[in-house]
Amino acid sequence: MSKPVKIDFVSDVACPWCAIGLAALEHAMANIGGDLQVELHFHPFELNPDMGPEGESIADHLGRKYGLSAEQLAQNGEALRQRGEGLGVRIDLQKRDRIYNTFDAHRLLHWAGELGVTQQHALKRALLQAYHGEGRNVSERDTLVSIAGGAGLDAAEARRILESDTFAAQVREREHFYQQHGIRAVPSVIFNDRHLVQGGQPVEVFEQALRQLSGLAA
Repeated sequence: MSKPVKIDFVSDVACPWCAIGLAALEHAMANIGGDLQVELHFHPFELNPDMGPEGESIADHLGRKYGLSAEQLAQNGEALRQRGEGLGVRIDLQKRDRIYNTFDAHRLLHWAGELGVTQQHALKRALLQAYHGEGRNVSERDTLVSIAGGAGLDAAEARRILESDTFAAQVREREHFYQQHGIRAVPSVIFNDRHLVQGGQPVEVFEQALRQLSGLAA
């Protein structure tokens, strides 16, 4: 039997490298196979906590934040698209043209995590696909309810949560916890509460970490 591996995946729905990093981690887990015991949890990080409900053009936002030209943005976007394509992640640069506030999405992810790791993983994947692959507004409550229902969760309960402040304090606490522990960029993937891997790393990086920690040698 392998040693169980706990993984805490700190990320934001609006982060394309988080979608790529999660896909790489999933590929690594699949490569190792059935003997691997993993407990995967998702935790909130907001790249743009002050973003208004209407969102902002990605080109305007990234141009202002990083001083990138339109040509540089296009080159970076195409590199992201190709990297995602190699992992089975759709990043549609035509549809995904705005950045949105993701706090409510994180509240739903916290709820899903209380239901179980499988439910939370399903919702995380659904949110990433809805935003990066379909360009949907993941700050809009009707959209979030639809995504939750499509991921197999109770849509009526999702709406009840969104129409209240349920789990707001818990999400803030988790965000503060990871900020206090030095997390400033995402994805940040923490193995067994002590080993940190940051960024959208290749599959091989995650696979090596998993094999070492689980005792499943290549």
